[in-house]
This record gives sequence, structure tokens and C-alpha cells, in this order.
Amino acid sequence: MARSIRLFDRKAPRFKPQPKVLILCEDSQSGKRYLEDAAFHFRANAQVEVAHCGVTHPSGIVERAIARQRDFDKVFCALDRDTHLCFDRAVDLAKPHPKIKVIASFPCFEFWLLLHFGYNRKPFAAAGGKSPGELVTKSLRGQPLMENYEKGKNVSHFDLLLGEPFQRARSLAPKIIEDVAISGEPNPSTEIHLLMDEFETLSKPQPI
Repeated sequence: MARSIRLFDRKAPRFKPQPKVLILCEDSQSGKRYLEDAAFHFRANAQVEVAHCGVTHPSGIVERAIARQRDFDKVFCALDRDTHLCFDRAVDLAKPHPKIKVIASFPCFEFWLLLHFGYNRKPFAAAGGKSPGELVTKSLRGQPLMENYEKGKNVSHFDLLLGEPFQRARSLAPKIIEDVAISGEPNPSTEIHLLMDEFETLSKPQPI
């Protein structure tokens, strides 16, 4: 009697493949470092590339995202509104590309950091020769541990603010976005919490 050969059936995969994610930001130091450290914290850094693409204006960042999107499943552009004249054009450039999502901060990324210290909906307008973004930074420097904050410093502000301040920012940012939808006034607000949500999702296998 011929000896039977047992064939092992391949088991169907239980989880979806993890998407490859690109995040482009205009800040080559503090903001980029914060997002890199956040991805590492959520153990999503293997799937996430955070990059400064060499340009600092919103439309240029989105143009780079369009050029690179074929190598990724999702592309996020972290843009500061501040005084950029091409911000609206950048948003329009991204719209025809389903992979690309703009993550906007009004006026800038530093407002996300400011939310680690409490709720704020007072608009930031240029005054005294300073841009709205510079005034956010000035307010941020008035908070504990942030006295020496500089946008161009490669410091781990994520680690510095991890814990209760970080959770506070994650809870406040969506509430502010809800208020933006009601009031129609985006200044100030930020969508950086959506990137934190993305990192957290990437850290967990997704069932098929």
C-alpha cells in the first residue's frame, strides 16, 4: 500500500497587512522629532517614515507627497497655516489624491504642544511684528518645562510631555475640532491628534 503523504494546508491570514505610512512635515527638527518619538512610543515606527522633504511651504510639501505616494499606502502632510499664502492651494492639491491627507494646525504645530497644558480657543493674530506662529511659541514658553523651547532644536518634547499632559492634548484637540465645525473658526486648532490615533492603530494587528 502506497504511503500517504500528508499535505499541510496553508492557514488563511488572520490579520490585514500593516500599511506603509509616510508623514511629511515642514519642520526639520522639533516637530519631526516629536512625531518620530510618538511613532516609536506606539511601536508603529517600523511602518512609519517621518520626513522633512526640504521645503517649508505647504504647497511644496503636498507636491512632494504626490510624487512619493506610489511607495506608500497612506501619506500625511503636517501643515502649519500661520501666514503661508499657499496653504489653501496645498489643501486643494491634496484633494484629488485619496492616499494623501492634510493634517492642519492653525496657526502651527506648537499649538498642539500648547494643548498639553490646557484648553485654548483664543485666536492668535499677528501683532507687534510677530506672526501668529511666533505668538503661539511665546505662549508655549510660558508653560512649565517649555521655557527654552526653540522650533529648531532637536529635543524630545514627546518624552518630556508624555503622561497626563499628552493625554490632555489628545482629549482636548478633538473637542476643539468639534467647536471649529460649529463656529467656522479654525484659529486656533490642530489635527495632530489624528496622527496619534494612526500610530495607535498601527500598533495593533487589524483582523481581516
